[in-house]
Amino acid sequence: APVADKGVKFLQLSPGEFFFTSFKVAGYTGLLLGAPLILYEIIAFVLPGLTISERKFLGPIVLGSSVLFYIGLLFSYTVLTPAALTFFVSYADGVLESLWSIDKYFEFVLVLMLSTGLSFQVPVIQLLLGQTGLVSSDTMFAAWRYVIVGSVVAAAVLTPSTDPFTQTLLAAPLIGLYLGGAGLVRLTEQKQEQI
Repeated sequence: APVADKGVKFLQLSPGEFFFTSFKVAGYTGLLLGAPLILYEIIAFVLPGLTISERKFLGPIVLGSSVLFYIGLLFSYTVLTPAALTFFVSYADGVLESLWSIDKYFEFVLVLMLSTGLSFQVPVIQLLLGQTGLVSSDTMFAAWRYVIVGSVVAAAVLTPSTDPFTQTLLAAPLIGLYLGGAGLVRLTEQKQEQI
């Protein structure tokens, strides 16, 4: 545990808590590592019923979605989670002795990682909206003020912590991903105009 060297001690608050937490972590890890194979099987089932143009559109979307999800997990694991845990340890330092439930600790980390991975899907959603013609890149760029407010609110809801530092660490990439997604939509619009 990255916080064990900072004086945090883990407790088992009920019989078998560590045992069941181990199963929960193993299950989530297996689901995350097996997600590409599960996604492949779903696509292999759906693919025969799609047209050629739908197949060309589906490949980049699925690949981009998978890559962005795993980048979100990596970002959460390497940047967001350590920052949040360091904040909570330092906030209680000198006031309280940090004794954490092992189940609550892993739940915090897993929820933070999953919500970050899902929030990194913003450009994929934008690309889908742009390709279907529901929203143009001009509309996406015009809404940047609302995106900043929405990203901060989403970061406040998605992060299980209440500190502004962790929320900012999630809101900043969300804003960047939104602007990058709007840029991708603009590029695809320009490419379609050339055709």
